[in-house]
Amino acid sequence: MQPIDSILAIADQYDAIVFDQWGVLHNGTSPYPDAVNTIDALKGKALAVLSNSGKRADINAERITGMGFAPDAFDTVMTSGEALHIEFKGGRLRNIKTLLPITAAAGDAANWAGSLDVTFADTIDQADAVLLMGLPDATDHPKQQAVLDRARGLDLPLICSNPDRASPRAQGKTVQSPGALAHDYADAGGRVMFYGKPHKAIFDVLSDTLRFADPTRVLMVGDSPEHDIAGAQTVGWDSLFVAGGLHADATTDIFAGHPPATYTIPTLR
Repeated sequence: MQPIDSILAIADQYDAIVFDQWGVLHNGTSPYPDAVNTIDALKGKALAVLSNSGKRADINAERITGMGFAPDAFDTVMTSGEALHIEFKGGRLRNIKTLLPITAAAGDAANWAGSLDVTFADTIDQADAVLLMGLPDATDHPKQQAVLDRARGLDLPLICSNPDRASPRAQGKTVQSPGALAHDYADAGGRVMFYGKPHKAIFDVLSDTLRFADPTRVLMVGDSPEHDIAGAQTVGWDSLFVAGGLHADATTDIFAGHPPATYTIPTLR
């Protein structure tokens, strides 16, 4: 991995640059010190956000703008929640009509669904599948785990629209994310459908949206070897690893078992 001091030093090599959100642009509360100015300096380049967020793209675009990024800074914002919505709208999950949602806050599931032809169950026994799209900020989630244990006993599929295992927050805090529970579900023998990085489908959706002609001219900027860097390699993109994000305090080799990034940088600048 080649260390660089600024993304501006390599930007001309790429037709499009795709940014992860948490750990790269912001910490969930405020933008990182140089992030807004760096994005402004890249104006004129095709820029996109690709985020493992279970919420729809428009909600995330509003979040990013609310943190001080220009409303027109990014050509598009794509989220794993948006990709899942596209799957349902296109009829590719037509056998699933009733979902038991697990969310970070009340109303998240309804806001995600919009006009989709799905209903939300009150109990696990009424559901065709579990939708795991978000979790309240915490280091573990025993109530949600109990629901998933019951669902696995009923052999219900789990749809996870945020494959991240953890997410950075302000003051260096890290919280558990839906992917941690989803991977445990799969490891215990449950059926899981993942939507988001590193799975190829969400990269393909974004490529179709921006019409990337040459994948070797696309750069993925992220702080997760498992999701951002590995996903980029799957579709032939170069990658820039932001060391000061999710793994800022790592004491072990976080790339063990994962492909190396093309470049590395302390923070987005």
